[in-house]
Amino acid sequence: MKLPEVRGVLTAGRALSDLTWLRVGGPAEWLFQPADEADLASFLKALPPDVPVFPMGVGSNLIVRDGGIRGVVVRLGRGFNGIEISGNRITAGAAALDAQVAKRAAEAGLDLTFLRTIPGSIGGAVRMNAGCYGAYVADHLREAVAISRTGERVVLSVQDLQFSYRQSHLPREWVLISATFEAISADPADLDANMADQIAKRDASQPTKERSAGSTFRNPAGFSSTGRADDVQDLKAWKVIDAAGMRGARLGGAQMSEKHSNFLINAGGATAADLEGLGEEVRKRVLLTSGIRLEWEIMRVGEILDETHEK
Repeated sequence: MKLPEVRGVLTAGRALSDLTWLRVGGPAEWLFQPADEADLASFLKALPPDVPVFPMGVGSNLIVRDGGIRGVVVRLGRGFNGIEISGNRITAGAAALDAQVAKRAAEAGLDLTFLRTIPGSIGGAVRMNAGCYGAYVADHLREAVAISRTGERVVLSVQDLQFSYRQSHLPREWVLISATFEAISADPADLDANMADQIAKRDASQPTKERSAGSTFRNPAGFSSTGRADDVQDLKAWKVIDAAGMRGARLGGAQMSEKHSNFLINAGGATAADLEGLGEEVRKRVLLTSGIRLEWEIMRVGEILDETHEK
Protein backbone atom coordinates (compact mmCIF):
# COMPACT_ATOMS: atom_id res chain seq x y z
CA MET A 1 0.00 0.00 0.00
CA LYS A 2 1.49 3.34 -1.08
CA LEU A 3 0.82 6.13 1.37
CA PRO A 4 1.13 9.93 0.98
CA GLU A 5 4.45 11.66 1.55
CA VAL A 6 4.89 13.11 5.05
CA ARG A 7 7.28 15.36 6.97
CA GLY A 8 6.74 13.43 10.18
CA VAL A 9 7.54 9.78 10.83
CA LEU A 10 5.67 6.98 9.06
CA THR A 11 6.63 3.47 10.16
CA ALA A 12 5.42 0.14 8.74
CA GLY A 13 4.68 -2.75 11.09
CA ARG A 14 5.37 -0.73 14.24
CA ALA A 15 4.91 -2.72 17.45
CA LEU A 16 2.28 -1.14 19.70
CA SER A 17 2.79 -3.22 22.83
CA ASP A 18 5.41 -0.82 24.16
CA LEU A 19 3.11 2.14 23.54
CA THR A 20 0.26 0.91 25.76
CA TRP A 21 0.15 0.87 29.54
CA LEU A 22 -0.84 -2.81 29.56
CA ARG A 23 2.15 -3.69 27.35
CA VAL A 24 0.23 -6.03 25.05
CA GLY A 25 -0.93 -6.13 21.47
CA GLY A 26 0.20 -6.64 17.91
CA PRO A 27 1.67 -4.10 15.47
CA ALA A 28 0.15 -1.23 13.59
CA GLU A 29 0.16 -1.80 9.84
CA TRP A 30 1.38 1.81 9.73
CA LEU A 31 2.13 4.25 12.55
CA PHE A 32 2.06 7.94 11.63
CA GLN A 33 3.58 10.58 13.91
CA PRO A 34 2.85 13.91 12.20
CA ALA A 35 5.28 16.81 12.37
CA ASP A 36 2.53 19.38 12.85
CA GLU A 37 -1.10 20.20 12.05
CA ALA A 38 -0.45 20.86 8.36
CA ASP A 39 1.39 17.55 8.00
CA LEU A 40 -1.52 15.69 9.60
CA ALA A 41 -4.15 17.47 7.52
CA SER A 42 -2.41 16.93 4.19
CA PHE A 43 -1.78 13.26 4.99
CA LEU A 44 -5.42 12.55 5.87
CA LYS A 45 -6.63 14.48 2.83
CA ALA A 46 -4.44 12.42 0.49
CA LEU A 47 -4.94 9.08 2.24
CA PRO A 48 -7.19 6.72 0.24
CA PRO A 49 -10.67 6.74 1.84
CA ASP A 50 -10.73 2.97 2.26
CA VAL A 51 -7.70 2.97 4.58
CA PRO A 52 -8.83 2.84 8.23
CA VAL A 53 -7.48 5.48 10.64
CA PHE A 54 -7.17 5.01 14.39
CA PRO A 55 -6.14 8.00 16.53
CA MET A 56 -4.12 6.76 19.51
CA GLY A 57 -3.12 8.67 22.62
CA VAL A 58 -0.64 7.40 25.18
CA GLY A 59 -2.35 4.00 25.39
CA SER A 60 -3.56 4.43 28.95
CA ASN A 61 -7.13 3.21 28.39
CA LEU A 62 -6.55 0.70 25.63
CA ILE A 63 -6.20 -2.97 24.81
CA VAL A 64 -4.66 -3.54 21.38
CA ARG A 65 -5.55 -7.07 20.34
CA ASP A 66 -2.76 -9.51 19.54
CA GLY A 67 -3.32 -9.39 15.78
CA GLY A 68 -2.58 -5.67 15.65
CA ILE A 69 -4.37 -2.81 13.88
CA ARG A 70 -4.98 -2.59 10.14
CA GLY A 71 -4.60 0.75 8.38
CA VAL A 72 -2.93 3.78 9.94
CA VAL A 73 -2.54 4.52 13.63
CA VAL A 74 -2.04 8.24 14.23
CA ARG A 75 -0.11 9.16 17.37
CA LEU A 76 0.54 12.80 18.20
CA GLY A 77 3.69 13.88 19.96
CA ARG A 78 5.86 16.99 20.01
CA GLY A 79 4.12 19.86 18.32
CA PHE A 80 0.80 18.79 19.83
CA ASN A 81 1.58 18.99 23.56
CA GLY A 82 1.73 22.72 24.22
CA ILE A 83 -0.21 24.39 27.04
CA GLU A 84 -1.23 28.05 26.84
CA ILE A 85 -3.10 30.09 29.47
CA SER A 86 -5.01 33.33 28.86
CA GLY A 87 -7.23 34.73 31.57
CA ASN A 88 -9.28 31.86 32.93
CA ARG A 89 -8.89 29.73 29.78
CA ILE A 90 -6.39 26.95 29.23
CA THR A 91 -5.68 25.65 25.72
CA ALA A 92 -3.84 22.34 25.60
CA GLY A 93 -2.60 20.26 22.72
CA ALA A 94 -4.22 16.84 22.43
CA ALA A 95 -0.92 15.12 23.30
CA ALA A 96 -0.49 17.08 26.55
CA LEU A 97 -0.82 14.81 29.57
CA ASP A 98 -3.88 15.40 31.74
CA ALA A 99 -1.71 15.63 34.85
CA GLN A 100 0.52 18.29 33.29
CA VAL A 101 -2.47 20.39 32.27
CA ALA A 102 -3.84 20.22 35.82
CA LYS A 103 -0.48 21.27 37.28
CA ARG A 104 0.09 24.12 34.84
CA ALA A 105 -3.43 25.40 35.45
CA ALA A 106 -2.93 25.22 39.23
CA GLU A 107 0.30 27.21 38.98
CA ALA A 108 -1.75 29.93 37.27
CA GLY A 109 -4.43 29.74 39.99
CA LEU A 110 -6.99 27.91 37.85
CA ASP A 111 -8.85 24.84 39.04
CA LEU A 112 -8.64 21.86 36.69
CA THR A 113 -7.52 19.60 39.52
CA PHE A 114 -9.94 16.85 38.49
CA LEU A 115 -7.53 16.08 35.63
CA ARG A 116 -4.58 15.43 37.94
CA THR A 117 -5.23 11.73 38.58
CA ILE A 118 -6.77 10.86 35.20
CA PRO A 119 -4.26 8.77 33.23
CA GLY A 120 -3.69 9.71 29.64
CA SER A 121 -3.68 12.76 27.39
CA ILE A 122 -6.11 15.57 26.66
CA GLY A 123 -7.27 14.11 23.34
CA GLY A 124 -8.42 10.93 25.04
CA ALA A 125 -9.94 12.86 27.94
CA VAL A 126 -12.11 14.87 25.56
CA ARG A 127 -13.06 11.87 23.42
CA MET A 128 -14.30 9.91 26.46
CA ASN A 129 -15.55 12.83 28.60
CA ALA A 130 -13.12 11.82 31.34
CA GLY A 131 -14.05 12.68 34.89
CA CYS A 132 -12.99 12.32 38.48
CA TYR A 133 -14.20 13.50 41.90
CA GLY A 134 -17.53 14.64 40.47
CA ALA A 135 -16.10 16.83 37.67
CA TYR A 136 -16.06 16.01 33.96
CA VAL A 137 -14.51 17.39 30.79
CA ALA A 138 -18.03 18.42 29.75
CA ASP A 139 -18.14 20.82 32.73
CA HIS A 140 -15.06 22.78 31.64
CA LEU A 141 -14.55 22.37 27.90
CA ARG A 142 -15.36 25.40 25.74
CA GLU A 143 -14.18 24.14 22.36
CA ALA A 144 -11.99 21.51 20.73
CA VAL A 145 -10.21 21.43 17.39
CA ALA A 146 -10.00 18.29 15.25
CA ILE A 147 -8.76 17.26 11.83
CA SER A 148 -11.45 15.30 10.02
CA ARG A 149 -10.81 12.06 8.14
CA THR A 150 -10.77 14.12 4.93
CA GLY A 151 -8.18 16.57 6.27
CA GLU A 152 -10.42 19.50 7.20
CA ARG A 153 -9.82 21.58 10.34
CA VAL A 154 -13.02 21.59 12.42
CA VAL A 155 -13.75 23.65 15.53
CA LEU A 156 -16.16 21.77 17.81
CA SER A 157 -18.40 23.17 20.52
CA VAL A 158 -19.63 21.25 23.56
CA GLN A 159 -22.96 20.91 21.77
CA ASP A 160 -21.24 19.42 18.72
CA LEU A 161 -19.55 16.77 20.87
CA GLN A 162 -22.84 15.72 22.55
CA PHE A 163 -21.14 14.47 25.70
CA SER A 164 -22.65 11.66 27.73
CA TYR A 165 -21.26 9.48 30.49
CA ARG A 166 -17.74 8.44 29.49
CA GLN A 167 -18.23 9.21 25.81
CA SER A 168 -18.69 11.84 23.12
CA HIS A 169 -20.00 11.83 19.57
CA LEU A 170 -16.66 12.66 17.99
CA PRO A 171 -16.35 10.67 14.75
CA ARG A 172 -14.06 7.70 15.31
CA GLU A 173 -11.49 8.59 12.64
CA TRP A 174 -11.24 12.31 13.43
CA VAL A 175 -8.03 13.35 15.19
CA LEU A 176 -8.34 15.84 18.03
CA ILE A 177 -5.44 18.30 18.08
CA SER A 178 -6.34 20.72 20.90
CA ALA A 179 -8.92 21.64 23.52
CA THR A 180 -9.76 24.85 25.38
CA PHE A 181 -11.05 24.72 28.95
CA GLU A 182 -12.43 27.36 31.30
CA ALA A 183 -11.75 27.16 35.03
CA ILE A 184 -12.51 29.14 38.16
CA SER A 185 -9.75 30.94 40.02
CA ALA A 186 -8.36 29.60 43.29
CA ASP A 187 -5.25 29.90 45.43
CA PRO A 188 -2.39 27.92 43.82
CA ALA A 189 -1.29 26.56 47.21
CA ASP A 190 -4.80 25.24 47.89
CA LEU A 191 -4.97 23.64 44.46
CA ASP A 192 -1.58 22.01 44.95
CA ALA A 193 -2.66 20.64 48.34
CA ASN A 194 -5.89 19.32 46.81
CA MET A 195 -3.98 17.49 44.08
CA ALA A 196 -1.56 16.00 46.60
CA ASP A 197 -4.53 14.71 48.58
CA GLN A 198 -6.08 13.20 45.43
CA ILE A 199 -2.84 11.39 44.58
CA ALA A 200 -2.54 9.99 48.11
CA LYS A 201 -6.13 8.69 48.00
CA ARG A 202 -5.58 7.16 44.55
CA ASP A 203 -2.37 5.43 45.56
CA ALA A 204 -4.03 4.04 48.69
CA SER A 205 -6.98 2.49 46.82
CA GLN A 206 -5.71 1.68 43.30
CA PRO A 207 -2.92 -0.56 41.96
CA THR A 208 -0.88 2.37 40.65
CA LYS A 209 2.34 0.35 40.64
CA GLU A 210 0.88 -2.37 38.41
CA ARG A 211 0.40 -2.50 34.65
CA SER A 212 -3.23 -1.50 34.25
CA ALA A 213 -5.38 0.69 32.03
CA GLY A 214 -7.38 2.41 34.74
CA SER A 215 -10.97 1.46 35.48
CA THR A 216 -11.98 -1.55 33.39
CA PHE A 217 -15.76 -1.13 33.42
CA ARG A 218 -18.05 1.86 33.66
CA ASN A 219 -20.04 2.20 36.84
CA PRO A 220 -23.53 0.81 36.12
CA ALA A 221 -25.25 4.17 36.51
CA GLY A 222 -27.16 6.52 34.24
CA PHE A 223 -26.04 9.93 33.05
CA SER A 224 -27.57 13.36 32.64
CA SER A 225 -27.80 15.34 29.42
CA THR A 226 -24.66 17.26 30.44
CA GLY A 227 -22.61 14.07 30.56
CA ARG A 228 -22.42 13.92 34.37
CA ALA A 229 -22.82 10.54 36.00
CA ASP A 230 -26.05 9.94 37.87
CA ASP A 231 -24.97 8.21 41.07
CA VAL A 232 -28.38 8.14 42.71
CA GLN A 233 -28.32 4.35 42.80
CA ASP A 234 -24.70 4.38 44.03
CA LEU A 235 -23.91 1.34 41.91
CA LYS A 236 -20.19 0.83 41.56
CA ALA A 237 -18.54 -1.66 39.23
CA TRP A 238 -16.13 -2.90 41.89
CA LYS A 239 -19.04 -3.74 44.21
CA VAL A 240 -20.81 -5.99 41.72
CA ILE A 241 -17.48 -7.56 40.70
CA ASP A 242 -16.80 -8.38 44.35
CA ALA A 243 -20.32 -9.76 44.73
CA ALA A 244 -19.62 -12.06 41.79
CA GLY A 245 -16.49 -13.37 43.52
CA MET A 246 -14.16 -12.05 40.83
CA ARG A 247 -11.73 -9.97 42.89
CA GLY A 248 -8.30 -11.44 42.20
CA ALA A 249 -9.59 -13.71 39.40
CA ARG A 250 -6.94 -14.75 36.86
CA LEU A 251 -6.68 -15.92 33.27
CA GLY A 252 -3.18 -16.58 31.99
CA GLY A 253 -1.15 -13.50 32.88
CA ALA A 254 -4.23 -11.32 33.42
CA GLN A 255 -5.74 -10.60 36.82
CA MET A 256 -8.50 -8.53 38.40
CA SER A 257 -6.57 -6.59 41.02
CA GLU A 258 -6.79 -7.67 44.65
CA LYS A 259 -6.42 -4.02 45.64
CA HIS A 260 -9.25 -2.69 43.44
CA SER A 261 -11.38 -5.27 41.67
CA ASN A 262 -12.35 -2.95 38.78
CA PHE A 263 -8.71 -2.78 37.67
CA LEU A 264 -7.57 -5.34 35.12
CA ILE A 265 -3.80 -5.82 35.35
CA ASN A 266 -1.05 -7.53 33.42
CA ALA A 267 0.37 -9.58 36.27
CA GLY A 268 3.15 -10.87 34.04
CA GLY A 269 3.26 -12.27 30.52
CA ALA A 270 -0.40 -11.56 29.72
CA THR A 271 -1.62 -11.44 26.14
CA ALA A 272 -4.37 -9.14 24.94
CA ALA A 273 -6.53 -12.27 24.63
CA ASP A 274 -5.92 -13.05 28.33
CA LEU A 275 -6.95 -9.54 29.38
CA GLU A 276 -10.03 -9.29 27.20
CA GLY A 277 -11.03 -12.87 27.97
CA LEU A 278 -10.86 -12.26 31.71
CA GLY A 279 -12.87 -9.07 31.31
CA GLU A 280 -15.57 -10.95 29.42
CA GLU A 281 -15.65 -13.65 32.09
CA VAL A 282 -16.16 -10.96 34.73
CA ARG A 283 -19.06 -9.54 32.70
CA LYS A 284 -20.68 -12.98 32.46
CA ARG A 285 -20.33 -13.66 36.18
CA VAL A 286 -21.70 -10.26 37.14
CA LEU A 287 -24.67 -10.71 34.82
CA LEU A 288 -25.41 -14.11 36.38
CA THR A 289 -25.08 -12.95 40.00
CA SER A 290 -26.43 -9.38 39.85
CA GLY A 291 -28.38 -9.16 36.60
CA ILE A 292 -26.20 -6.18 35.65
CA ARG A 293 -24.52 -5.97 32.26
CA LEU A 294 -21.20 -4.21 32.78
CA GLU A 295 -19.96 -2.03 29.94
CA TRP A 296 -16.28 -1.80 29.07
CA GLU A 297 -14.56 1.50 29.82
CA ILE A 298 -11.28 0.29 28.34
CA MET A 299 -11.28 0.53 24.56
CA ARG A 300 -10.45 -2.72 22.74
CA VAL A 301 -9.21 -2.38 19.16
CA GLY A 302 -7.53 -4.41 16.45
CA GLU A 303 -7.60 -7.95 15.17
CA ILE A 304 -7.82 -11.17 17.15
CA LEU A 305 -4.73 -13.23 16.45
CA ASP A 306 -5.40 -16.29 14.31
CA GLU A 307 -3.15 -18.72 16.20
CA THR A 308 -3.87 -21.56 13.79
CA HIS A 309 -2.73 -19.44 10.86
CA GLU A 310 0.31 -18.24 12.79
CA LYS A 311 1.39 -21.83 13.39
